[in-house]
Amino acid sequence: MFLVVSDSKLEKIVSARMRLMERHKAKVETTPAMSDEAPLGSGPQNRHGMPQVPPGQTIAKSNWPVLDLGLKPEIPKEEWRLEVGGACDAPITLDFQQLMELPQVTDTSDFHCVTTWSKLDMEWQGVRLADVLALAEIQESGSHLFCSAYDGYTTNIPIEEALKPDVLLAYAVDGEPLPREHGGPVRMITPQLYAWKGSKWIRKIEILTEDKLGFWEQRGYSNTAHPWRDDRYS
Repeated sequence: MFLVVSDSKLEKIVSARMRLMERHKAKVETTPAMSDEAPLGSGPQNRHGMPQVPPGQTIAKSNWPVLDLGLKPEIPKEEWRLEVGGACDAPITLDFQQLMELPQVTDTSDFHCVTTWSKLDMEWQGVRLADVLALAEIQESGSHLFCSAYDGYTTNIPIEEALKPDVLLAYAVDGEPLPREHGGPVRMITPQLYAWKGSKWIRKIEILTEDKLGFWEQRGYSNTAHPWRDDRYS
């Protein structure tokens, strides 16, 4: 069903997100990016007292490199849709306007690509993925997400990573609409994991009761993808 958003609905979203976060709080706090006492890396300390970049990474000082499957789908905002279903009690379909009616956030984070470059201090605008998952009313058995894109790309992520506050459905970066070549009009970002875990041109999120490997995970990339552990390949 399509979502109808009102002021009372927004209050319920925040309340539902808080309940969902509380349910998974212990798992979130024990993920590597949250629990490592001395994360590996190099460069001066960045945010959270961590080294500037994870091991094996260098800083992209100019352009933001473009990596994809060879397709760059052109999706007008008016035609973009996101389906959320699977192990949930209230499956939904969002259009772009409905996404904009949800609680909006601006967050600064770093972007780590498995091909050894990092782009620091990117300012993203979007909606917390946790809010959208709260709307869908994830069942107790829901443990993983399987994300699909308009170009056929897929990737997976455990619920404890998906609920982190810096995981966004982003539509703008550094004050500008997200460019098509970087996943516009809407992409998912996962700053505490390698960037391939955040689908460009996101189209569908399926909530699963067990893990399911995505495109790169099937091809030998790490299923967990923690940059600060140099966790690139399986």
